[in-house]
Amino acid sequence: MSGRHVFVLLHGAWHGGWVWQRVAPLLRAAGHEVHTPTLSGVSDRAHLLSPQIGLGTHVEDVVALIEAHDARDVVLVGHSYAGQVVTGVADRIPDRLAKRIHLDAFVGDDGDAAIDLLPDRIAGHYRESVAGPGFGWLIPVRSLSVLGVEDRADLDWLGPRLTPHPWLTYTEPLRLTGKADQVPGAFVECTDWMRVFTPHAERAAARGWPVHEIATGHEAMVTAPGRLAELLLEIAAA
Repeated sequence: MSGRHVFVLLHGAWHGGWVWQRVAPLLRAAGHEVHTPTLSGVSDRAHLLSPQIGLGTHVEDVVALIEAHDARDVVLVGHSYAGQVVTGVADRIPDRLAKRIHLDAFVGDDGDAAIDLLPDRIAGHYRESVAGPGFGWLIPVRSLSVLGVEDRADLDWLGPRLTPHPWLTYTEPLRLTGKADQVPGAFVECTDWMRVFTPHAERAAARGWPVHEIATGHEAMVTAPGRLAELLLEIAAA
């Protein structure tokens, strides 16, 4: 699987496509096409926000993007929440994907909702914040320090741009046919934080996927963009 790929990089909850600004140029410099869409309802697409935006909306966002560009040999990368989106897209258009990479992200099966894939304590925090400040349908922005971002410049860059995330994306379960299994997977775990996604690294390993580690916090595309880009290129070429 050598040669030129189309990287489609999917941000996690509260973020937007802009979060890949430090990684995308490195992949382009290596000769690849790169897309960093913002999912419906957040960031620069927050004007589309409604309680009806769910996981299915985000899967459709990405399928439509890939089909509109008639992209093939796609390396689909999903950070955090977007692991759910990657799985949904892989099930819909497996023939267009060369690889799926879950970056500190959910590895879900048919019937899995993101909220049920989080540790109970964290899922409890989510439910409380949705019920209160989230008006019952939004997930308020989480603290960046909890996600392992400590550098003041990174906090200043990320903080003002984060937006509340539609709750239905976390409660709507994956509905899979099994076609996603045709797409080779890989997992990248970020190890310098509370490691919420270790169980998903273990799920990935149990499926026979290669599992890589980056010694940085959850927001690797911000805190370790060079190392992350190297690793994405390495996985794509493997």
